[in-house]
Amino acid sequence: MTDPSYPIDPELAPRLEFVALFDFADHEAARAGMIRGLAFQPPYEPPVPLTVQDELVPGPPDAPPVAVRVHRPAGQDEVPGLLYLHGGGFVLGSIATSDADARRMAAETGAAVVLVDYRLAPEHPYPAALDDCLAALEWVAKNAAGLGIDANRIGVFGESAGGALAAALTLLTRDRGGPDLCFQCLLTPVLDDRLLTESMRAYTDTPGWSRPDAELSWDHFLGEGVRGGDDVPSYAAPARAGNLSGLPPAFVGAAQFDPLRDEAIAYAQRLAQAAVLTELRLYPGTFHGANQGSRAAVAVRMNTDVIAALRRGLHHPR
Repeated sequence: MTDPSYPIDPELAPRLEFVALFDFADHEAARAGMIRGLAFQPPYEPPVPLTVQDELVPGPPDAPPVAVRVHRPAGQDEVPGLLYLHGGGFVLGSIATSDADARRMAAETGAAVVLVDYRLAPEHPYPAALDDCLAALEWVAKNAAGLGIDANRIGVFGESAGGALAAALTLLTRDRGGPDLCFQCLLTPVLDDRLLTESMRAYTDTPGWSRPDAELSWDHFLGEGVRGGDDVPSYAAPARAGNLSGLPPAFVGAAQFDPLRDEAIAYAQRLAQAAVLTELRLYPGTFHGANQGSRAAVAVRMNTDVIAALRRGLHHPR
């Protein structure tokens, strides 16, 4: 039961009822619930024609291929590319659950959006998901010309756990010397396994995501007894990275009543301090996932801000 003292935006009440249906402690049931929930999402009809391309791309060494789906504006060449890394606490989500959002991004940004079906925990703990995302990025960069993508304008978007993978991917590609990313968009990102921020300590019963959810998520991703220890790498928990210089420009969005709020804000501050061009937005009265499938004004504003940031970051890389 959510504490009624949280002044949630009243327009988000229908979304509150939806997120209450998910019990993250039972990830198998939650996966099934996400699929059922697709029927309740408002349909999206793109204002411009799009093409869709499903591919199985070479996976990491000794791992299976990675499924990707590419949505791109029809009849256009040399468009920007955007790797889309879905959310779901490292254990939920798929191409199907994020397809409508990927189509919207392709239509409204003019980019080729590559949705990555990375492996999920707990069946496939770290670094499986990140390895899959890197394999997908390498495939996009290698095949950019055939995909009609400008290889100099490839960015990454990640929401929630996808934000962790997106941030980690920018660190990994910086340290390995490529493939180059021109922009990173992190929406309510998961970044820190230590769970020590004020918002993470306080929000034990918030809708959409709570501290108990975060604990389970990290335990699934890293393995029992690993989170908060000394051996967690920054490629698993990007907040642990000591050096954020040399990363691509960033947009970071945070929800007010989200245990992840303070780690998102702190990461944005550190990016700015490292001379990374950074935009930070904090959305009042919102909770984790409030923007998904909602017509509330603040949810519309969140999604509009993401699209505007992606347009700037992908079409005018600095």
